[in-house]
Amino acid sequence: MKVLIAAGGTAGHINPALAIAGALKEACPSAEIHFAGRREGMEYGLVTRAGYPFHHIEVNGIQRRLSLQNIKRNALAMYHLALSGPRARAILKEVRPDLVIGCGGYVSGPVVRCAAKMGIHTAIHEQNAFPGVTNKLLARDVDVIFAAVEAAAHKLGYPQKTLVVGNPVRPELFLQDRAKARQSLDAGNRVVILSFGGSLGARRINEVVADLAQWEQQQNLPVLHLHATGSYGVQLFADLAKEKNLKLGENLVVQEYIEDMPRLLAAADLVISRAGALTLAELEAMGRAAILIPSPNVAENHQYYNALELQKAGAGIVVEEKDLTGEKLIAIVGDLLAQPKKLEEMGMMARTLAQPRSLEKITNRLLKLVGET
Repeated sequence: MKVLIAAGGTAGHINPALAIAGALKEACPSAEIHFAGRREGMEYGLVTRAGYPFHHIEVNGIQRRLSLQNIKRNALAMYHLALSGPRARAILKEVRPDLVIGCGGYVSGPVVRCAAKMGIHTAIHEQNAFPGVTNKLLARDVDVIFAAVEAAAHKLGYPQKTLVVGNPVRPELFLQDRAKARQSLDAGNRVVILSFGGSLGARRINEVVADLAQWEQQQNLPVLHLHATGSYGVQLFADLAKEKNLKLGENLVVQEYIEDMPRLLAAADLVISRAGALTLAELEAMGRAAILIPSPNVAENHQYYNALELQKAGAGIVVEEKDLTGEKLIAIVGDLLAQPKKLEEMGMMARTLAQPRSLEKITNRLLKLVGET
């Protein structure tokens, strides 16, 4: 069996694609799995490090804001779009796949569309509650649609071929021991708060977390706060820590990037973060209460709709960035710290949304599609 997976743009598209690839390979060791994506995109590094063959195709999004720079970008995007069809066909003829899977990002559009026209089995996976433009356009032509949540299944419009499977998460999340994780951090009986804004960092989150940390220290609260600044926030947070006279070390641990997210999630009582699809899937898998701050800089405001799914279930509290202040975050955290059982309840509700068999469901359906057992 030969499989071609197209995914790109963000880790939220690429990591589920890699998880699906790994599960297919485990289920069918003889499977030959290839990836298609942008060489300049995040996918190239992640995919090649995982050891899969990579096929380059250049597809870019259209910039909606009018500026001279965006006009140039859009001209280049139209040029790449014109070449994407022939390039996709060339990749398909080279790989000769039995199955093509689109996991999101602009690159999946021409690859999956060409495969469907050529009579190759096709599937897509939609990670967000509000589907992306590419998957909306592909939904009609593919054989199988995998949706993370019911809301996405409804919006994609083809319920007869849609399976709600959640978002696949890394298996090591399910192997964590909470007591050992907390012991490794010397958390004791303290409430563990974990906050982050992504690998690059989010300026507003860094600012309000600095306010929150100052309040925690002024009130001498029994809290261990772990915060990741992101690469763009390292100097910003250092300046804020100096300005607010924050004491780093015992109760406030600050780092640029979280290398061991499963362990920290296992130890945490409360998570403050963006609302990317994979982040939410991991919160659900681990059963963690969350304050969610959707990024306003994503297509179709999809993080907001992702976060609403947790809020509706009583597992999260959504604060839009335009409404976010240090005072507001302090008030929310203060209220939750005063109700320890509330944090536990929110975590339990998060776990009810988890799909621990996501990869198994996806793999079984794909193997059935191509006639493999």
